[in-house]
Amino acid sequence: MTTNADDTRTPRRRAPAGAAVLREDVTEAIRSAVFGELAAVGYARMSIEGIARRAGVGKTAVYRRWRSKLHLVLDLVSAVAVQGLPAPDTGSLEGDLRLLYEVTARALRHPVAGQIIPDLQAEAARSPEIAEALQKALREGQQGAASGIVAAAAARGEVRGDLDEDLALDLISGPLYWHSVVVRAPKPPASYLPSLARATAAALRAL
Repeated sequence: MTTNADDTRTPRRRAPAGAAVLREDVTEAIRSAVFGELAAVGYARMSIEGIARRAGVGKTAVYRRWRSKLHLVLDLVSAVAVQGLPAPDTGSLEGDLRLLYEVTARALRHPVAGQIIPDLQAEAARSPEIAEALQKALREGQQGAASGIVAAAAARGEVRGDLDEDLALDLISGPLYWHSVVVRAPKPPASYLPSLARATAAALRAL
């Protein structure tokens, strides 16, 4: 029988009446359990009960943090999407793009990208709610980094100041995502990312 390892107590200070103190170790255990459940059974068959059982906590501990499995999974996808994305400052558009691609390529080889995102994309085809939330989660991380690169390039005079930001984001993020997640091609050769950065920089200058 699992016990609710979540807590409403602290050893020295009392929380305000009615407030729940959410232990970080419990939160991390739940997040780890989600990866395990998704890999084992997929999104459609995953349940809050299964997550709680794998994490060694009660269902209440999960629901205190996320109101549904969709919100829990999207929270993790969002975290991985933005984790480690740099604010490049190499002094050149091509250099900034290459740094972004190096970090993004590592992120796309993460289990979230390799297993979980394709699974969620299949669910998104059946659920507008999942489709909208997944698009937002994946786009936000890349959009912040790409916008910074374009703004810095414009300030240096490498691209037009009125560059279409949505088109720029598609040019920057699309090829690597297609290669790694959609086609799921093997790890590219060492020359691929520098070549991609060079080609993307040329395309952005031409806009």
